[in-house]
Amino acid sequence: MNELYNDVSEIMITKERLDEICAELGKRISSDYKGKQLMLVGVMKGGLIFLSDLLRKITIPVEFGTITASSYGKGTSSSGQVTILQDLDMDIAGKDVIIVEDLIDSGHTLRYLQEFLGLRNPNSVKICCMLDKPSRREKQVKVDYIGQEIPDKFVVGYGMDFEEKYRNLADVCVLKKEFYE
Repeated sequence: MNELYNDVSEIMITKERLDEICAELGKRISSDYKGKQLMLVGVMKGGLIFLSDLLRKITIPVEFGTITASSYGKGTSSSGQVTILQDLDMDIAGKDVIIVEDLIDSGHTLRYLQEFLGLRNPNSVKICCMLDKPSRREKQVKVDYIGQEIPDKFVVGYGMDFEEKYRNLADVCVLKKEFYE
């Protein structure tokens, strides 16, 4: 077993359940966007694994790109200030865009990205997240596709990190408090 699992207090969502969630979301998105010009925009770095798995579950033509944004810096909670570290390098005008994010908590990043991408004349901009932490919401944002709601615990794995570690855990895990407090 991966030695990083020694640093977690629990496995919150297993890799098998994550695969089921991706399949369910992929099926819904495929149905909702049949016959449309669909473009997924993955929010890096945390959303990379989810974006990859979700793409493979979508059964209609789809384009994808990535954008790197942050509102965390080096902390464990949002600063409220969103910074674009790497912009999307594709034209989204006239396309139906779904922003793909690993976790929504404060809402700052996704609210900003929805407005930011909306200025580029897409047909629509919707949001898909693997995990939703509504108890931490500071900015209201409509999330159109939610994999699973989770309690207010600090999670890592499945692309999500703490200080750039733990992204390679296959499951969504709760990090032991001693590592981040």
